Amino acid sequence: MIGIAFCVSEEGCDLPEISLAFRKQRKICKSVSVLLSSRTDGSPLIRKICKSVSVLLNSRTDGSPLIFSVLINFGAVSVLIEKCGMLLLCSIGLHCICQVFCSSCAGVEPMQVQETVENHLKSLLIKHFDPRKADSIFTEEGETPAWLEQMIAHTTWRDLFYKLAEAHPDCLMLNFTVKLISDAGYQGEITSVSTACQQLEVFSRVLRTSLATILDGGEENLEKNLPEFAKMVCHGEHTYLFAQSMMSMLAQEEQGGSAVRRIAQEVQRYAHEKGHDASQITLALGTAASYPRACQALGAMLSKGALNPADITVLFKMFTSMDPPPVELIRVPAFLDLFMQSLFKPGAKINQDHKHKYIHILAYAASVVEMWKKNKRVSINKDELKSTSKAIETVHNLCCNENKGASELVAELSTLYQCIRFPVVAMGVLKWVDWTVSEPRYFQLQTDHTPVHLALLDEISTCHQLLHPQVLQLLVKLFETEHSQLDVMEQLELKKTLLDRMVHLLSRGYVLPVVSYIRKCLEKLDTDISLIRYFVTEVLDVIAPPYTSDFVQLFLPILENESIAGTIKTEGEHDPVTEFIGKSRSCLAYLLPFVFATICK
Repeated sequence: MIGIAFCVSEEGCDLPEISLAFRKQRKICKSVSVLLSSRTDGSPLIRKICKSVSVLLNSRTDGSPLIFSVLINFGAVSVLIEKCGMLLLCSIGLHCICQVFCSSCAGVEPMQVQETVENHLKSLLIKHFDPRKADSIFTEEGETPAWLEQMIAHTTWRDLFYKLAEAHPDCLMLNFTVKLISDAGYQGEITSVSTACQQLEVFSRVLRTSLATILDGGEENLEKNLPEFAKMVCHGEHTYLFAQSMMSMLAQEEQGGSAVRRIAQEVQRYAHEKGHDASQITLALGTAASYPRACQALGAMLSKGALNPADITVLFKMFTSMDPPPVELIRVPAFLDLFMQSLFKPGAKINQDHKHKYIHILAYAASVVEMWKKNKRVSINKDELKSTSKAIETVHNLCCNENKGASELVAELSTLYQCIRFPVVAMGVLKWVDWTVSEPRYFQLQTDHTPVHLALLDEISTCHQLLHPQVLQLLVKLFETEHSQLDVMEQLELKKTLLDRMVHLLSRGYVLPVVSYIRKCLEKLDTDISLIRYFVTEVLDVIAPPYTSDFVQLFLPILENESIAGTIKTEGEHDPVTEFIGKSRSCLAYLLPFVFATICK
């Protein structure tokens, strides 16, 4: 690791005069006494000292202790750490440094000392790193330095190279190091390194590993890894085109194709939210190229981020003709979001003469199923298209009619509930509820314990399992919002109403995410404890054994918290807290043999 010392800029390397005497058991080396106070010749002298000390350390028997004693006697340890930390690392090694510090840090664990030294050295290197000097290493040596291969074998120094690569994307030495890390099999670690996106070989390897990780982990893993994955893919136009082209081909596969298409659409959404216009790439990778008029109309609306009657009329004529284009042409997430804003957002204005065209295209995209018969593509559920169009129109008239108040909506609840059974309508109603209840004065004007808009969320949760994440996201946003226009008691009652909606969501099968959120609220100590107790009490009323181990591991610590359980426990035969603890532990004991059997396999 000698070479990395020369990547440090000369700033901060002014050292006092230090005499270093080095010995080996069978060889006596010349004592080296060097004045390092001059910046002009400090770097070459540092190089000589590093090489000399590295030779001395070939034998670990007695060279290191002599170096330690000399460093301690001259008081050089603290100076070296502050002024030239990486020099010390390269010359005597991290293990030697830790021994020096441990000798003066009684009672401190060696691993803690090592971690402290590593973090400080990393911060010094990041601060003083000079990419020109780093590039000169390869020019002089002409081959991969041995110390570089040793460094990338350790997690600490790989993390250092990732941070340096982010700060210096044009450094050839760091670009090469990132490739070495990828070649060594650590490509799963470098999804956030922009340097990886500049090398096709590295990027393709990282893309493959990241995509496989997301696909193998399910929905929860998708939410966890998608932001970093999308950020990497959206690094530039070349990375976006390459990644979307690959995912477009994988989406055609029967096994796993739909999951890849979902990931590709999520990346499209991410790019759109970041202000990138990727509409032309999206259309080019689909079937739009075969339909230039439709491609032009779609591209214009996606680029502007708004629908317009002229382009909608073009699409309407094409999709009501005898030979319509493929339905996947208009199943672009960003395009469907524009329909949600036009048809369900309160206050949105839409030309009444063209409203039926908007409704028809949205219904067509949401309901039509196509298949091939006798080498011809035909839709097989035209009746569903009619019923979906009617449901969209009904809910649009109810939601976007500004003259209707809450009482009129209550009167139309049965109609709304019938229409919500259509997935596209449920999504539109969810968007409408979000826009409506997000108004600052909404809850201030409500007199009902459960406003009608929140009651609609229960029906959406009951009918559509795929919308559970979006419902919870909305409830969490409302729960964490400060409703300053309400007094303290009204805020508590509102949050209890929102917790009721979460409990209902839990009862419909979305268990672990709901309990995980309440667990985080308890751990962060930013939620009124009475609300946590209220949630626990409601959950105990709706659950029954047998319980899964995942649920027990999440819920049991909440219940065993003294501030929770102490006030919920009741005297007498029926104690829900004690019953749950006993049954949950018996469930864990029952599942334990199966867990061990799975591990042994």
